[in-house]
Amino acid sequence: MERELLLLGLLRHNHMHGYELHEFINRDLASCTDLKKPTAYYLLDKMAAKGWITQTEEQEGSRPPRRVYQLTAEGEAAFQRLLRENLVAYHQARFAGDIGLAFVDALEPEEARTLLQRRRDTLAGELAATRHIPLHHGTLQLVIEHQIRHLKAELEWLDEVLGRLSVD
Repeated sequence: MERELLLLGLLRHNHMHGYELHEFINRDLASCTDLKKPTAYYLLDKMAAKGWITQTEEQEGSRPPRRVYQLTAEGEAAFQRLLRENLVAYHQARFAGDIGLAFVDALEPEEARTLLQRRRDTLAGELAATRHIPLHHGTLQLVIEHQIRHLKAELEWLDEVLGRLSVD
């Protein structure tokens, strides 16, 4: 549902070709979605079949033709429905890395601290990269701010864990 919502929401503002959609998502929203190019094209084809978007071919110079996608009235209705469903729903956060924490005591404390410090370094890099995403006008900025807040909280929590492992 959220992937279709994302694509429809982006197409609401203007028509785009697939590469533009993919580049925007990778540049500005990669921290909150893992939508890969093949999946995006699959969903675009599926939404076109449902009548939510139209596909037209556009030729620019000697470049290969590209498909340009545009939202339809049915797509706007689907977007509105999906938006309401998404905003009202609570999705429990699941952290795959927590499985390893359940068994961290199977390692020597120094190795556990070293591994978690590497995780912390990665998180700090993600936070720095997310902070460098260009500012967006409007509510798209909320997504970026939410990701920044999450990463900061995760770093703070990981610092506490590392502190506890240093004491034990």
